[in-house]
Amino acid sequence: MKLTTTAMVLAMSASAVFAEDKVTIEFAYPYSHLFDVTYEAMMPAFQAAHPNIEVKFRATYESYEDATNTVLREAVAGNLPDVSMQGLNRQAPLIDKGIAQSLEPFIAGEPDFEKDGYHQAMLSLSTFDDEVYGLPFSISLPVGYYNMDILREGGIEELPTNWDEVIAACKTMKANGIDNPIFWGWNITGNWFVQALLWSQDKAIVEDGRVTMDSPEALVALEQMQEIFTECEMQNLEWKAALSSFSAGYVGMMFWSTSALGAVERSQGDFELVTGPFPGLDGAPIGLPAGGNAAMLTSTSKDPAVREAAWTWLKFITSGEGAAEVAKTTGYMPPNKAANEIILADFYEQNPNKQTAVDQLPLLRDWLAYPGDNGLAITQVIYDGIERIVTGDATDMKELQEELVEEIADLLPNG
Repeated sequence: MKLTTTAMVLAMSASAVFAEDKVTIEFAYPYSHLFDVTYEAMMPAFQAAHPNIEVKFRATYESYEDATNTVLREAVAGNLPDVSMQGLNRQAPLIDKGIAQSLEPFIAGEPDFEKDGYHQAMLSLSTFDDEVYGLPFSISLPVGYYNMDILREGGIEELPTNWDEVIAACKTMKANGIDNPIFWGWNITGNWFVQALLWSQDKAIVEDGRVTMDSPEALVALEQMQEIFTECEMQNLEWKAALSSFSAGYVGMMFWSTSALGAVERSQGDFELVTGPFPGLDGAPIGLPAGGNAAMLTSTSKDPAVREAAWTWLKFITSGEGAAEVAKTTGYMPPNKAANEIILADFYEQNPNKQTAVDQLPLLRDWLAYPGDNGLAITQVIYDGIERIVTGDATDMKELQEELVEEIADLLPNG
């Protein structure tokens, strides 16, 4: 069929308008091995609903620490993404430096915002000085992963409920020929498991601007880690290697974030996988730190169309529809009420391994960042200290505690 000149002009004009209306935004997120599949699952629905918005994905952050460091560098260079996913414990520094922007002007223009699942309890995770700066995207808690085939082969029938039982299970498995009974996630981001042992005792790692590594509870945590590492003869594995080893069926018990469950299931060998609650020191933990991340507006664009497109993307990925994909493709829990109560009504019943973390939600406590500009450096000091326990370089936990307290003090504001 031939087009008339007038029709061709109209068609060309329409194409030009469409091209002009196309808005590109840039987006960055951490942990490609966890979230690549999540965003791939979201994109068809987003593109169908918003064909004029192109989302350009930047290279993924290696970790939450890397996410913060990268954004801090990009802010200096004037090369920030429009939307950045940041760890829940890393939001405050970006707000203090004016990098992350308040979402209140956008929220004010959303008449059905609360109906979309953004109720106040969820928004509080990213609320600072009574203003919302991020929309929480995913929530995780620490859990136990168990290879039931290895446990049974090693003479273990019941899941452990405290660390003494974990250590006893290690010894039983070792005595029955199991070479690698455990991986305990000391090297997970943000000293998360250190905070888990402190919150298990109802103790925060930061109180009134102080890091509480000098507390009796911190010494208990150090001594408990030493006992787990030495009594279980735990191998010093890099965390990605540990997850791969467990997924392949070479590790009996793994203690890690529920966030990795989807990735573990996708690469799981031929064994029965069961998750269980995070063990406590004596009884059940009194509290556990909430892991996860939030979507933050970091755009430096002055173009209202770009900023509106960034908000549209940010809102979509944290909405009921978007957040439901988080639960389906990972082990994270979506902090969106509509996703959990409507879209995922039957999901957890059909996926009991993902229900484990949901059952622990009453234990949820803040995942705390260290105060001042040296927060990341303090994280590294504690990380290095724990690694010395794993390798056997540190054997006196009281002495190690004193060293950590001294190093941390030098890094605190007015330290």
